[in-house]
Amino acid sequence: MLHPARMGTGPRCARSSGCVTFQPCRPFPSARQTMQQASMQRWQNLVAYSSASIAMPNEGNEPAEVRPMQGAQTAAAPSKATELPPAGLIDKIRATAFFLWSLLLAVPLFATMLAMAPFVVAFDKFRRLAQHFVNNLWAMASTWPFYGVEIEGRENLPPPERGVVYVANHQSFLDIYSLFHLQRPFKFISKTSNFIIPIVGWSMFLTGHVMLNRMDRRSQMECLKDCGALLAKSAPVLFFPEGTRSRTRVMAGFKKGAFSVAVKAGVDVVPITLIGTGDLMPSGGEGAMRSGRVRIVVHPAIPTKGRDASKVCDEARIAIASALPPELVGSASVMAADES
Repeated sequence: MLHPARMGTGPRCARSSGCVTFQPCRPFPSARQTMQQASMQRWQNLVAYSSASIAMPNEGNEPAEVRPMQGAQTAAAPSKATELPPAGLIDKIRATAFFLWSLLLAVPLFATMLAMAPFVVAFDKFRRLAQHFVNNLWAMASTWPFYGVEIEGRENLPPPERGVVYVANHQSFLDIYSLFHLQRPFKFISKTSNFIIPIVGWSMFLTGHVMLNRMDRRSQMECLKDCGALLAKSAPVLFFPEGTRSRTRVMAGFKKGAFSVAVKAGVDVVPITLIGTGDLMPSGGEGAMRSGRVRIVVHPAIPTKGRDASKVCDEARIAIASALPPELVGSASVMAADES
């Protein structure tokens, strides 16, 4: 989801409350200076963004908000408190072994999913419990030799047959692997291009995870419709409301799409805090995997019936932040950089 900032010269336009105001600016630079500045800005934005999970639109009927410069600044300037030591050779070997092991497991398990697919679609079109069981098995077997997962608050998990909206902070490529340890048949949202990745993307399609093209408004509306249909059929849905993985591991502000979906469907929101995935494999550092453990904290469900989506969003973010170290909780008003 790459949204490069469009550079230009002349007065800047600032929109506020539907009005347009103009702010004075410096004298016009030369054409050569303008081209150099634009080229440098595009390069900085490109470096700041990485591909990851997709966020829902901010509201139930609005496209996602784009704040590329805020997100780029947050990602490019981590504080010393959040910096990780450089990865060593053992960490790089461990990451290579992890991905090879995960792929080796995925091939026979995908064949099993493919064989089951006609029966699953015929008898369990929405929840697809058999396919999700294979997902769980794959994720747990993939992570077992490399890191452990500790779950706190398991008593707060709703029954598997209940449609709820799970929301979690997003630090790492390992987040989905870790969340499968909850053994709940949730569907998560991912960009359309991920579904064509051999084996992994095809497995996502067979399991019924939700496609989204954020550049296409019709795709956004279709995604909302699909999520509502899943919840109506008691299939839980998982969102990362930050919209992308945090490159600094610091939690950014939440977008409201997930909470608008929950309020409209009248289902509970279950906040989940992921701790440690970003330490093991930070976003942008997938070539190395450090040793350690992952902690998952499941918080009590938040009712949504008759409530405002913004207030539910704020309450969920406070719950997730409560289990994070203070240095990993960013400002609720600073949004992560969107990606294409």
